[in-house]
Amino acid sequence: MVMVFGSAVDWALTRTFFLSLFLEALLAHFSKISSTLKKRAAQIKVLLMDVDGTMTDGSVTLLSQTDGTTLEIKTFDAHDGQGLTLAQTAGLRTGCITGRESAALLRRAHEMKIEFIYMKQPVKMPAYEEILRKAGISDSAVAYIGDDLPDIPLMRRAGLAIAVGDAVPEVKEAAHYTTRALAGHGAVREAVELVLKSKGIWEAIIDKARA
Repeated sequence: MVMVFGSAVDWALTRTFFLSLFLEALLAHFSKISSTLKKRAAQIKVLLMDVDGTMTDGSVTLLSQTDGTTLEIKTFDAHDGQGLTLAQTAGLRTGCITGRESAALLRRAHEMKIEFIYMKQPVKMPAYEEILRKAGISDSAVAYIGDDLPDIPLMRRAGLAIAVGDAVPEVKEAAHYTTRALAGHGAVREAVELVLKSKGIWEAIIDKARA
């Protein structure tokens, strides 16, 4: 389909039209969430997630330095960041478990006030179980967001297992919910909205949103 825009106004109106269609589809998607899924999501107290391919789109950019070292660059989504802030405003505790070590992740995690930060975890289950002990909760109170095979054991334990939209098929199969949004492009935000809407507090949290 080829679309020709006669003016900036035409483009703005068309963009608004397609945005409204997307929002309507997203609202319809949430309205179709099963009662079983809502029940799971309503119990969540701790939101955990993978990093590469979940909080980010999975890209790992390495920039060579003149001294022979490399600088790692990660890109994080602002909507996901707002989602994490909303989660904390609602009283949810947040955490990430990743196999890699990254100064960029550590800075972002601190900016987002993520409580549980576990890096260099080739096997994630020990970190997961330690978080449960620290938080004093059971599996049913945990939501976990993942994208690849190392996430599956945790997803099988968590009360709410969430796959990002571009997760591998095995992860989607293990998930209770798969986001429409892709990794690094709003998937975490969508997961947060699922939990808060299932708890019936989304509208109240909107008024408390902060930059």
